[in-house]
Amino acid sequence: MAVVSSPLSEAVQRAAGQALQGALVDLIDLSLTAKQAHWNVTGRTFKTVHEHLDEVVATVREASDSVAERAMMIGVHPDGRVRTVADGTVLAELPPGAVPEDKAVSSITEALAVVIARFRDRIAATEDEPVTQDLLIGITAELEKHHWMFAVQR
Repeated sequence: MAVVSSPLSEAVQRAAGQALQGALVDLIDLSLTAKQAHWNVTGRTFKTVHEHLDEVVATVREASDSVAERAMMIGVHPDGRVRTVADGTVLAELPPGAVPEDKAVSSITEALAVVIARFRDRIAATEDEPVTQDLLIGITAELEKHHWMFAVQR
């Protein structure tokens, strides 16, 4: 199996790799949480919330692919397996069944806030690797936009 030789020092590669792996776990879990809410949301504003949840899922899935590809570029193998995500998640789990629109909005707003805070920590941790840091900054900006749009609905 071919392994990419990293152009980064071992310490920078390790820090960036850890940041990217943590970001990948958060993004995969966020996409699953948003999709679960998307499928089960109910209420008067169903259509608006349902469609916005799909926008979050699309943003997050694209971001997770970018994060995993960046990890490979620096010689770190990303791990997006179910067990890895389940063991590494910090997001609150949605209950099964119908999710009233206010609960969906509140849950996704909180999940986004948690992921954004963790991304900001990763941005700080990658100050010696500006390409990875730039990727994380861009993703954080997109997540903050979705957070704002859900937060104003509370």
